Amino acid sequence: MGARTDALLTIHVLAAVGIAFVLVDASLSPLALALGGLGTVVFELVAARDVATVREYWERPVIQAASVIVALLVVAAGASLAPTVVLSLFCGGAITYLAFLGLVGVGLVPPPRTWW
Repeated sequence: MGARTDALLTIHVLAAVGIAFVLVDASLSPLALALGGLGTVVFELVAARDVATVREYWERPVIQAASVIVALLVVAAGASLAPTVVLSLFCGGAITYLAFLGLVGVGLVPPPRTWW
C-alpha cells in the first residue's frame, strides 16, 4: 500500500464528485474549492505529527474501505442538499491531495515523516 493506493482511492472519490457535478448540474464554488484544499493541507500537517500511528491505522483495508464509503455517502447526500458547496469542498480536497502526492512522489516536497 502507500501513495499509489491513496491516489487510487482519491481518484475514485474524485470521479464520483465529477459524476455528481454533472448529474445535479452544480456549479463550482471557488471559495469552497479553496477551503477543501486548505482542509487537506491542514489535515496533512496534523497527521504528519505522528506519521507512524496514522499510517498504522490507514493501512488497514477496513479503514480504507470505510473511509471511501463514508466519503461517497457524503458526496451523495451533499449532491442533494448543498451540491455547489459540498462537491466543491470535496473537489478541492481531492485535487490538493493528489497534487501533494505527486509533489512528494517527484521529490519536490519531502515526505511527511521528515517534517518534524
